[in-house]
Amino acid sequence: MSPWMFVVTVLAGLILLAMVRLIRGPTSANRVVAMDAINTLVVAIMIVLSVVFKQVIFIDVAIVYALLSYVGVLFIAKYLGGEL
Repeated sequence: MSPWMFVVTVLAGLILLAMVRLIRGPTSANRVVAMDAINTLVVAIMIVLSVVFKQVIFIDVAIVYALLSYVGVLFIAKYLGGEL
């Protein structure tokens, strides 16, 4: 097993831990933070996989995914804050 795949495995384990917080979170704010953490970890996995497979397209996809994730979290935060 290469060190990069070990990193991907660790990040996938962290995603599973964040999913526990997403499901069991006592408040909506905890769930939003867990969702944002999952999205950040997915972006990190895409970057690591771009190094492993030597494909630059994964970085482009990761940037677009991060942008959409950011906009989504902002929308949810505004909704929970009562501004919408």
